[in-house]
Amino acid sequence: MRATIDRIDEGIAVMIPREGDPRPFHLPVSLLPPGCREGDIITVMIERDEAATAEAKGRVAGLIGRLEKKGR
Repeated sequence: MRATIDRIDEGIAVMIPREGDPRPFHLPVSLLPPGCREGDIITVMIERDEAATAEAKGRVAGLIGRLEKKGR
């Protein structure tokens, strides 16, 4: 998705999508590429991290297994 940086207030960038739903959304400035300013057009991409998800599920399963053993 491409979006325009409408304004930056107190470390939060107000983004206006360039296509689709025109409702603004907010991003911390720390997530923007260095040097971004109001009026810049950026590409916003969110990806699923399958490896990190699998790792987290494994950790949780291990914790649940240990708790179940303690409860016996």
